[in-house]
Amino acid sequence: MSEDRGESEGRGGAEDVLDVGVGPHPEPWPDDPRLDPDLLANGDRRNVVDRYRYWRREAVVADLDTRRHTFHVAIENWQHDFNIGSVVRTANAFLAAEVHIVGQRRWNRRGAMVTDRYQHVRHHPDAAALGAWAAAAGLPLIGVDNLPGSVPLETYPLPRECVLLFGQEGPGLSAAAHARCEAILSIAQFGSTRSINAGAASAIAMHAWVRRHVFGQEPGQEPPAEVDG
Repeated sequence: MSEDRGESEGRGGAEDVLDVGVGPHPEPWPDDPRLDPDLLANGDRRNVVDRYRYWRREAVVADLDTRRHTFHVAIENWQHDFNIGSVVRTANAFLAAEVHIVGQRRWNRRGAMVTDRYQHVRHHPDAAALGAWAAAAGLPLIGVDNLPGSVPLETYPLPRECVLLFGQEGPGLSAAAHARCEAILSIAQFGSTRSINAGAASAIAMHAWVRRHVFGQEPGQEPPAEVDG
């Protein structure tokens, strides 16, 4: 049995219940060391893009490692926040360098939809440890929270190399985390709610980084006009 299929069943079969993927590969099988014989024989129902069908998990991670982006994502975990899984899943989608869990080591993996297999995740016992790691790596901590004195994310020039730091659902960034941030960014809101959850906030912030550093769109700049034809 392949490692991927076995782990999926061990965690409740999150991927197996999805009606996605492909069936057994027609024989003769391709001669490619990246491919998993068990997946070739039984089909690949994992939640991965078509490029990685039938690939071994280690091969997928190795390929992702050749092109990961230079931003990191960190989230505080003091209350076993259910949003953490969603943050990990989104970090995988936007190809973050790493996700950093700050606080409790155990976190709610359900929302990750097994993407933590392909995403590097690092643990720090507290904000001081995260701050020390980031300083040693030369990465500024950029907090994202709607706090007094925060700067709009929409106008802030996100650094190419940084750690985007998010707090818990409800209390937001802890005082210890806030004190170690180079900047605190807020996300513009226009309705009645006072905040959005960390999963949504992280997706918005990561996409802002991608717009700036992948598509070259500066903060506040209008998107390029569509070209006919």
